[in-house]
Amino acid sequence: MNRGQFEEPVTLLVGMGFPVRIANVMEAYALLQDWPAAGRNGAHAVALNACKAGIAAEIDPETVRATLVTFARRNEILVADMVTPAAAVGDAPRAGELAD
Repeated sequence: MNRGQFEEPVTLLVGMGFPVRIANVMEAYALLQDWPAAGRNGAHAVALNACKAGIAAEIDPETVRATLVTFARRNEILVADMVTPAAAVGDAPRAGELAD
């Protein structure tokens, strides 16, 4: 696994509702750095600080991912995984995957 890579990407709705997949600490940092000042809040500050700590290898990428998910939930921009109950237990492919 690449340094700073998330185990699972996070999909967020940005701009005019376009989905963006964030797969690592640097992508999360870039998104949060570019976030409009008017939309910044406490969750933004925590997530941005976590990204900085992740870049410095002071915390692991999954901790950064968790703060990004919290930020996205509080701002109602998180795209939930489209996994059916059967897929969650491994009986069916996830959305976008082909069955064997």
